[in-house]
Amino acid sequence: MTVRGQLFRFALVGAVNTGTYYGLYLILLTRLPYVASHVIAFVLSMIGSFFLTSYFTYRTRPTWRKFLLFPLTNAANFVVTTTGVYLLVDVFDLGSRYAPLIAAAAAIPITFVVSRTIMLRPEPGDAGGERQPVGSADRR
Repeated sequence: MTVRGQLFRFALVGAVNTGTYYGLYLILLTRLPYVASHVIAFVLSMIGSFFLTSYFTYRTRPTWRKFLLFPLTNAANFVVTTTGVYLLVDVFDLGSRYAPLIAAAAAIPITFVVSRTIMLRPEPGDAGGERQPVGSADRR
């Protein structure tokens, strides 16, 4: 698959992930402060995003190693979105309902580059350093 195809699929996964995150955020916002709502919604949507990114975006087998590294791919995203939400709400006085959407858009390019690096990194012990696509047989 081409990088352009991956980027398109990444954008689709991002749209689904953003919708999931935002829905969870709004639900949590009815009971929790906006920062707590943001953090919880972010973590839950990140777990779903890992599986969509593995299977749909890069068509690679999810592994525990990638799962454990995947939050690192979102560390920059988390910093950008959390800082963005704070600045938009507390500094620029934008409503807390829309701030996460704007902050999330600013983080997209960073997240793509870092997630692609982690998700397509060869697994230790893969023959010839090749990644194993979803559904491929282990030929060792």
